[in-house]
Amino acid sequence: MTTDVVKPFPRRRLTVKAAIRFTMALIILSAAFFIPAGGFHYWNAWLLLGTLAVIGLFIGAYLVLNDPELLEKRMRGKEKEKQQKSYIVLSILSFGGSFLISGLDFRFHWSGVPLWLVFTGLFFMASGFVLCFFVMKQNSYASSVVEIQEKQKVIDTGLYSVVRHPMYLSVLIIYPALPIVLGSYYALIPMALIPFILVLRTRNEEWVLKAGLEGYEEYTKRVKYRLIPFIW
Repeated sequence: MTTDVVKPFPRRRLTVKAAIRFTMALIILSAAFFIPAGGFHYWNAWLLLGTLAVIGLFIGAYLVLNDPELLEKRMRGKEKEKQQKSYIVLSILSFGGSFLISGLDFRFHWSGVPLWLVFTGLFFMASGFVLCFFVMKQNSYASSVVEIQEKQKVIDTGLYSVVRHPMYLSVLIIYPALPIVLGSYYALIPMALIPFILVLRTRNEEWVLKAGLEGYEEYTKRVKYRLIPFIW
């Protein structure tokens, strides 16, 4: 008689990989902020980076301990869908341009965002990450790429009983708040592309899910709104 041996998920290797990626992301973001700003005196950038570090460490630690498979999925970067690849490129250009402008804005004093508004933006940004965290708690299939996973099933409870794409809703909250935290009104201009990109990405993802995920089309009939409750 033989028995199946289930190998433990390689948490240590995954933790190291996630830590390296997270550190590199913070370094790249720091360069995107401080080089255009002309130095390290850009306090808004420090505020944003510090907040992202705390949030990222919390979510990363939770996933390592409770759902390492999802963390591995969240670190996937290779999209299979051609249209999704183009949306990702547009997203990178959008927030990359926004970060560049915010640094230049600080350097040349174009905007005068009051302190209360900066922290209001920080509150909305943090709220978006809280929503993102609960989405990941409720859906272990929440990969960073559009794909149909093995044994995947439709999640229709919790946040998914309100909108079909709560993860994208969290993005819609987080990204527009970033320029405000960074103290730049002008940086909102390139970030304004994000809602349109999300709409296109959502439509394409739903086409993929309807074609390949059993029960998804019926789910779309039960949950009317894709992204924003009572609106769309």
